[in-house]
Amino acid sequence: MPTTHTDVTAAEVEVATDAVTLRRSVAAGAVGVFVHWFDWAAYAYLAGTVATVFFPDENSTTGLLAVFGVFAVSFGIRPIGAMVFGPLGDRIGRKRTLSLVIFMMSGATLTIGLLPGYAAIGVGAPVLLVILRLIQGFAAGGEFGSAASFLAESAPRRRRGFGVSWLEVGSLLGFLAGSFVYLLLSTGLDEAQLTSWGWRVPFLISAPLGVIGFIIRNKIEDTPEYRTLEANDTVPRTPVRELFRHHKRRLLQAAGLMAAMHVPFYAVLTYLVTYETDHLGHSAGSAALLSTVISLLGLVLVPVFGLLSDRVGRKPVFVGATAALLVAATPAFLLMRTGLAGTWIAGLLLGVILAAILGTYAVWSAEIFPTRTRQSGLSIAYNLTAALFAGTVPYLMTVLISATGSTLLPGPYLMVFAAGGLIAALSLEETTGSALLRPEDVADASPERG
Repeated sequence: MPTTHTDVTAAEVEVATDAVTLRRSVAAGAVGVFVHWFDWAAYAYLAGTVATVFFPDENSTTGLLAVFGVFAVSFGIRPIGAMVFGPLGDRIGRKRTLSLVIFMMSGATLTIGLLPGYAAIGVGAPVLLVILRLIQGFAAGGEFGSAASFLAESAPRRRRGFGVSWLEVGSLLGFLAGSFVYLLLSTGLDEAQLTSWGWRVPFLISAPLGVIGFIIRNKIEDTPEYRTLEANDTVPRTPVRELFRHHKRRLLQAAGLMAAMHVPFYAVLTYLVTYETDHLGHSAGSAALLSTVISLLGLVLVPVFGLLSDRVGRKPVFVGATAALLVAATPAFLLMRTGLAGTWIAGLLLGVILAAILGTYAVWSAEIFPTRTRQSGLSIAYNLTAALFAGTVPYLMTVLISATGSTLLPGPYLMVFAAGGLIAALSLEETTGSALLRPEDVADASPERG
């Protein structure tokens, strides 16, 4: 008997996912963000060396600015990647886009590690670097939406928050791994060795990591929700049009949650190092150590907060975290003025608040979209807010402090985005334990929605 639109229900999609299946899903979802953040950290830390290798050495400052310019360009192209891979995942499945984006990211990273420098091929070196970073950024635009959709739809309903939180564990692990490899290279090699071949090591390491990730992702099955769309012949043909026509409010709410994550993430884990050395007079080693400890704390606490959201709900955890950030942001930067101990206390406090946000924002964002447009909504909201607010944090903080002379400006800046996230959270319903497949997902597709 042919399958009808009522043959498969949301209840039938729920499967008893055992521990092995959950671990496999977590590995498939998180491996890509690990590779991406490993590359991000390596490129950022090796910026000075990359500038020497790929740009004329007459002016080191100009070369460094060019390297950071290339870095910014790769951020700017992510929304374009989101507009491609988000709808593609809603049309052809999460598994295929997961495999495609990690293949593109890893291939481009490996090629960067094999590029000849400016001394060998002249202007062709920086041109090729820009092209490859654009490919990386384009593919990265599809990573979060694909992985978050896959993890949310693969995790057991009662442990969905815990399962999706490992997406951010992967990003923190990648960041720490990239930092650690740089530390080994910078302490184990002299400047000539680092410039001649050492800088290539992190990019070459990404290749086998990407291959492993591609194999893992290529072997998994697509999610039960997406397979249900296929079985009911309700896979959307124009998910972006459907998203903007029927779910604009959801898109804005998800953007509010994500902006409240992006800004404290970059403020606490990246800009705080510069803030400590430039405005508080702490050593670079002390600042880097605090950043590392905050990241390690996040590795422990992010899945704890994800699990807590499964127990008490997404709204209490996220609202509590953004409210705490709203209240504590400016006092934390005041406390940092009191000395090294105050800086550590304030930094760890902000790290705990950030971990609570990281543990809940992705799963809550995934749960508010219907399956038909989930990957499009997640991809677009995440990458637009990242392009607008994430990469601009260090630049804006520097400009604002320089213009006003007040080193407290990061506090009010964080408060603005905490307030935005709080408003978005209060406008949302509680979704913990809800079915991801909704009646409209398997209803007859009209010409407009099909």
